[in-house]
Amino acid sequence: MPLPLAGRHVAVLMGGLSAERDVSLISGRACAEALERLGARVTRVDAGRDLAAVLTALKPDVCFNALHGAWGEDGCVQGVLETLDLPYTHSGVLASALAMDKAKAKAVLAAAGVTVPGGGLFNRHDAGRCHVLPPPYVVKPNAQGSSVGVFRVFEGANGPPEALLAADWAFGEAVMVEPYIRGLELSVAVMGGRPLAVTEIEARSGFYDYDAKYGEGGSQHILPARIPDDVAARAKAQAAVAHEALGCRGLTRSDFRYDDINDLLVLLEVNTQPGFTPTSLAPEQAAHTGIEFDSLVLWITEDGHARGAAEGSAG
Repeated sequence: MPLPLAGRHVAVLMGGLSAERDVSLISGRACAEALERLGARVTRVDAGRDLAAVLTALKPDVCFNALHGAWGEDGCVQGVLETLDLPYTHSGVLASALAMDKAKAKAVLAAAGVTVPGGGLFNRHDAGRCHVLPPPYVVKPNAQGSSVGVFRVFEGANGPPEALLAADWAFGEAVMVEPYIRGLELSVAVMGGRPLAVTEIEARSGFYDYDAKYGEGGSQHILPARIPDDVAARAKAQAAVAHEALGCRGLTRSDFRYDDINDLLVLLEVNTQPGFTPTSLAPEQAAHTGIEFDSLVLWITEDGHARGAAEGSAG
């Protein structure tokens, strides 16, 4: 019996230029190995600024985009792939750019009826000189992922994070400052518009930052989350609405905070290219619903290829 992807050439885009390069390399390797098990001819592409030339020479049937963070996840690489007329996985140019820009994404999600945090955008120097919101609050780059460059400012803090004023700050001049929302960290993966499950995350440090997400033993995932059924249903519904409102495709993951004392569920952000590392949440949720890792990678690949073929014929 032939393997599902027998004869298909898949370029797995990995690594890239962002602060999340190392995570992307792990995701890309895992996806490439799955694709090889499924029978595909796989080329691993460490995506650099010569990506267009590399792909023009390779002429793959479809690109599996396993990049994370700026450039690979914010619409830039998607634009390159559109220009080359190459089918690719996950969300398109507009949805990718929208989801990565936290301020614009919040505006779109709020208009769609999704509860999002308050706060707003500030110049990092202004936010670094004095409190622009009363503590406790959270400061994060406006266009990064994986909790890179995120700081919590606690009640009673004398001042904001000094790192915001550093000469080597590498995450842009605009930062999002939001009220800190106490409670549980929740996450919902959405696959083709269908929410999969709700995971509750307990970070060892008490904060679900980069180390908690990717470090061994950095966090514990409770699946399904220990929350009332109606809250789980609300989280799934809000994740599905967010996926649709931003125009996402393929697989996404929405991250929430749930204040159980005040019954407040707030969507923090939508990740348009969830990770495929050993600690990643979306593959774990897929497995929980009966979709094993290779089957998930197959679905994402076929979804991207089919959409590329349909858009090509429409054009």
